[in-house]
Amino acid sequence: MRRFFLVGYMGAGKTTLGKIVAQEMNLSFVDLDTYIENRHHKSVSDIFKEKGEAGFRIIEREALQEVSEFVDVLIATGGGVPCFFDNAEWMDQHGLTIYLKTDTDVLFNRLKIARSARPILKDKSDHELRSFIVENLKKREPFYLKSRLIFDANNLDSRSQLLEASEKLISLIRDHTV
Repeated sequence: MRRFFLVGYMGAGKTTLGKIVAQEMNLSFVDLDTYIENRHHKSVSDIFKEKGEAGFRIIEREALQEVSEFVDVLIATGGGVPCFFDNAEWMDQHGLTIYLKTDTDVLFNRLKIARSARPILKDKSDHELRSFIVENLKKREPFYLKSRLIFDANNLDSRSQLLEASEKLISLIRDHTV
């Protein structure tokens, strides 16, 4: 039974790197936000609008507990998952947690490009975006740092960097699980 949880801020590469690592390790891949959207037939943004953050976080926790029963799986969690309820501890009890640690400048550059696809960011100026990342990362990083493994996810901007990072992450996982 192999179960891995990738945690980290939005734009850290949880989905992008996670898909590659899952494929290379012959694991199923689950993006928790996509799982929630498929289960509820609504976008995460719509769920937020309808139920507010508190309602969404309850749905997110239920989904986390469901996917925590899957075996041979790599799960890319939403950026806030470890920060609510006892989700960080839950993931540690049900698998191996891995924090994709990414510098603020790297997150800013990635999110600036993808801003239009993320409703919470789309109307922010560059200055507002950077401030938003700094403030939120400061609040969330203590939860991310509870992960059993910490992986530098700063260099994921080209296909070759992604492949190199996936090899390093797989090696780190194997060293930790042997």
